[in-house]
Amino acid sequence: MTKQIAIIGGGPAGLMAAEVLSAAGHAVTVYEAMPTFGRKFLLAGKSGLNITHSEDFSKFAARFGSASARLRPALDAFTPGDVRTWASGLGTETFVGTSGRVFPKVMKASPLLRAWLRRLETQGVTLRTRHRWVGFAGNGYRFETPEGPVTVEPDAALVALGGASWPRLGSDAAWAPWLRDKGIEVADLQPANCGFDVAWSEAFCERFAGEPLKSVSTTSDAGTFQGEFVISKHGIEGSLVYAHSAALRDRLFAQGQAALTVDLAPGRTLERLARDLARQDAKASFSNRVRKGAGLEGVKAALLRELLPDANRMASEELAERIKALPIPVVRPRPIAEAISSAGGIAWSDLDDNYMLKPLPGLFAAGEMLDWEAPTGGYLLTACLATGRAAARGIEAWVDAR
Repeated sequence: MTKQIAIIGGGPAGLMAAEVLSAAGHAVTVYEAMPTFGRKFLLAGKSGLNITHSEDFSKFAARFGSASARLRPALDAFTPGDVRTWASGLGTETFVGTSGRVFPKVMKASPLLRAWLRRLETQGVTLRTRHRWVGFAGNGYRFETPEGPVTVEPDAALVALGGASWPRLGSDAAWAPWLRDKGIEVADLQPANCGFDVAWSEAFCERFAGEPLKSVSTTSDAGTFQGEFVISKHGIEGSLVYAHSAALRDRLFAQGQAALTVDLAPGRTLERLARDLARQDAKASFSNRVRKGAGLEGVKAALLRELLPDANRMASEELAERIKALPIPVVRPRPIAEAISSAGGIAWSDLDDNYMLKPLPGLFAAGEMLDWEAPTGGYLLTACLATGRAAARGIEAWVDAR
């Protein structure tokens, strides 16, 4: 029997749920607050949509921290390989980049989203824009629309409203107090995949803000990764910083201080570096010593001086140790509105295995609203698609049993 299903939120998780449920013959309406669907999805795809990752699936499925076990069944049912097949079915062929990340060959999100919305319309999905969910109304859901307030009472509903990053695109977490009022535990939303403030001197900031720090190795509680990041006017940012963001954020929260440790010369051993520095003329300038002895110049040499004001008086062995392990103290994460994604959200303890909210039978949740976070590299999008699909299967089972 056909059931009326409301999907609240028109991002990847909500659209995937709409696809699955409409294919099963249910009457699905997607309600989106913004004028168009998938706005964050489109922005993420402007410079090349990172749709998933090609690494070994067991490693992929473990990238979600403490939520990995709860997400595993959804990921097992919709793997990175399935994501590529699904995209191909919508006319978007993909390729694996040198980093293992998977991208559409057209290197943008808009063709995929257009084809996806056409498929949904063909399957009978009703797509409503400018319909902003503003809370509960008895047994229904209340929306503000251009025609005035509307209340709907579907047979089941899914909320897939995202977290709190990039609120101008619709993910503003306005839903959190409404769910808390209904007895749902919602962990505070925090920035993830974000930059950090650093107390740079004015002179260093003016000279080097915007400069990339290339070919370095970085270490935190998250592990050690190589690549590059950017010195910003506020601190540090870029993909290499994002790899450490959860670890740095959590250490700041727990201990009040944290540092990203940088190896400025990962291609040289400590012993060789100390030996090469010792060979330099003691009367030479510090800049010449580190340039000739360690290969450091420009922003790398300046960073060393910024963080170690007495570096020019250090013995070769001590200076080599600092070059191989230079701590950058971080003050705080950048604001959540700037973050690529957010951590926190609906507690897993309030979700059953079918993604239904236990205190609110008939209401399901998926995507970044849930309490999990993922690194950049296609993990976030894949899990949003997978949880949207898993929640849709849960909705099917629930309405079919009624």
